[in-house]
Amino acid sequence: MHLSKFTDYAFRVLMYLAHHQDELHTIPQLAESLQVSQNHLVKVVHFMAKQGWLITARGKGGGIRISSLILSMAVGEVIRTLQGNPRLIDCNSPACILKPHCHLKSVLDHALEHFYQYLNQYSISECIGSQKVIKGILCGNTTADGY
Repeated sequence: MHLSKFTDYAFRVLMYLAHHQDELHTIPQLAESLQVSQNHLVKVVHFMAKQGWLITARGKGGGIRISSLILSMAVGEVIRTLQGNPRLIDCNSPACILKPHCHLKSVLDHALEHFYQYLNQYSISECIGSQKVIKGILCGNTTADGY
């Protein structure tokens, strides 16, 4: 399964904000720190805020921070929400003449479900990583040496 750029950026935002839980951040700050397009982040942040995963404050002194709700969520459920309902194979568009006799879709659907079940063994907080190392990287230290 291929994770979309949307999902990739969402996890980058979550990881970044998880390491800066006490601070408010703006989208331009996130874009610069994460080295991704501000336009993409607007969509990602808006979606995650609608899910209740991010807390947003408008106006002067406003910004974005992570909600404690997301930290306990299962990784698979977060990915499933971000990805929508992906299909590994589409037998209907265009219509496949082999569909009545083929079991590939069923096998792939089961594999995808096992993928999500495996990811659901882990919470977002378990995947965040060492706060000291991540903060070092985000502050410009590109190695984990000495951490």
